[in-house]
Amino acid sequence: MAYDRYVAICDPLHYHNILSRKHCLVLASGTWISGSLNSFVITIPATLMSFCQSRTIHQFFCDAKALINISCAGSKDVYIAIYIEILMYGVFPAMFCVTSYTKIIRVILQIKSKEGRKKAFSTCSSHLTVVIMYYMTGLVVYMVPPSEYSDVLEPVSSVLYSVVTPMINPLIYSLRNKDVKSALLRLLGGK
Repeated sequence: MAYDRYVAICDPLHYHNILSRKHCLVLASGTWISGSLNSFVITIPATLMSFCQSRTIHQFFCDAKALINISCAGSKDVYIAIYIEILMYGVFPAMFCVTSYTKIIRVILQIKSKEGRKKAFSTCSSHLTVVIMYYMTGLVVYMVPPSEYSDVLEPVSSVLYSVVTPMINPLIYSLRNKDVKSALLRLLGGK
């Protein structure tokens, strides 16, 4: 999405050439392949872990961090895998988003008309909101050191980044549609 917004705002006349069907298929395939690799990076070290006490996971779903919390041996490899994942699937994409949005904001600020700037910012604001929400909740789960509140904070943050963020994503984008907005206003206000 960040790349799409970048091309749409920074190079709008070449949008269809840059984001051709072939290019979109390559991007989608790359996403599927990296998602599969992501699964293997955690699954393989997790199968080597030992669980001495309770096998009850105190989490809404089986997550690598939840497995570490109940393991008694073998978690070192999982921590290494988590840090590799954070780098590959967290830091690099976040840097890409920050770089894209820095360039986007620079281009938007050069737009002469106030209406043009407003339209360009509204194009990016929904995606930026979802990205910030996703990264912040993910950081809380994986980067905040354990504390007395971890038993409550980790499950709530996990649900936010794995369920709530993807669930509100279509809602945020559909609210940008004028027809959806007017239907929602009629529904809520009876107009």
